[in-house]
Amino acid sequence: MHRASSKHTNAKKEAISTSKIRDNNVRVTRSRAKALGVSNSPSKPAFKHETKRVARPSNKRMASDNITVCNQKRRAVLKDVTNTLAESIISTEGNVKACKRGGKETKQIEEDGLVDVDGEKSKLAEDLSKIRMVESLDASASKQKEDRSDVTDCVQIVDIDSGVQDPQFCSLYAASIYDSINVAELEQRPSTSYMVQVQRDIDPTMRGILIDWLVEVSEEYKLVSDTLYLTVNLIDRFMSHNYIEKRKLQLLGVTCMLIASKYEEISAPRLEEFCFITDNTYTRLEVLSMEIKVLNSLHFRLSVPTTKTFLRRFIRAAQASDKVPLIEMEYLANYFAELTLTEYTFLRFLPSLIAASAVFLARWTLDQSNHPWNKTLQHYTRYETSALKNAVLAMEDLQLNTSGSTLIAIRTKYNQQKFKRVATLTSPERVNTLFSR
Repeated sequence: MHRASSKHTNAKKEAISTSKIRDNNVRVTRSRAKALGVSNSPSKPAFKHETKRVARPSNKRMASDNITVCNQKRRAVLKDVTNTLAESIISTEGNVKACKRGGKETKQIEEDGLVDVDGEKSKLAEDLSKIRMVESLDASASKQKEDRSDVTDCVQIVDIDSGVQDPQFCSLYAASIYDSINVAELEQRPSTSYMVQVQRDIDPTMRGILIDWLVEVSEEYKLVSDTLYLTVNLIDRFMSHNYIEKRKLQLLGVTCMLIASKYEEISAPRLEEFCFITDNTYTRLEVLSMEIKVLNSLHFRLSVPTTKTFLRRFIRAAQASDKVPLIEMEYLANYFAELTLTEYTFLRFLPSLIAASAVFLARWTLDQSNHPWNKTLQHYTRYETSALKNAVLAMEDLQLNTSGSTLIAIRTKYNQQKFKRVATLTSPERVNTLFSR
């Protein structure tokens, strides 16, 4: 009951205060309302209730004010956006129409211009096509001529390396090997004037006698021809830089043959055999001392291309181009090549040139009805007919022995039946007639 009466009393006081406020028509603010509440001295629960009731209308008014402001802003923004879109649409439509009108005009102008450009292009294209056609015809004609010449050369050149089963021929690398050999023959070539510049006791005749005797020694011990060629090469290279006395010339010869035998032969003669072949003119120690001197002077460079090195390949090229390879041609070429060993004057010719000239003269000696040189030989020897002239003519003089030389070891060797007695063969017509044609 007490609680109910207190609530009723508070309600009356609140109604009175509210009526006073309304009667005075004074704007009520939060501070004034608070002051009124304080002056009336409401109870604590009543103040809380009054605060809530006063705060709600105030918050609603503030929210409504904010909404009004926001709505006004939204209307303004929407109005501006609508107007902007409308204006842009109108301007876009106008631009599209203008572009269509301008596009038609531009298209018409471009079409009119393209007609002239296409006409000019077509004329230029026709002119260019005519020029290109003429150029292509000229190029094709020249190419056909080159192809015909290449085909003709290829048909005339026989491949001597294809189909060779013997691994010792090194058919896969033969071309590269002979490229290197052609360079090596220039680098390790003996002097062509050492008889005048270096030697004082030795002359070309004495050199020829020594080599003729060494041919007999090689036949006595059945040495291969490579040993003989290397022996002569070592002698000439040593005497190109070292003075030798007359009494030691034979010692130099047997020592060089000993070195060559060790390099070329499967079973080389013993040192004592070379001393014996000189009728023990030189002792074992003298031969060993000379061997050391020769090897040091030559810097142990024993792998050198000789005439025999090239002769093997050139003979194969000559036999490949013949329908019936003749063994006589091989023996005859070897005979001519060995004849040059005793002649000091042939040092002016390269070993490859001597080998090519020997094949040339051998083919001419056996057959005068055909020219001895062809595309195959020219390809593999790398010499044309004109380059062989001097060597071939000098070699023919050796064949005919026009100088009356008494050196007969090589002639006796190739006068044997095992060599088909090719030393007795001569040509009824001189070879110089080929170079005068």
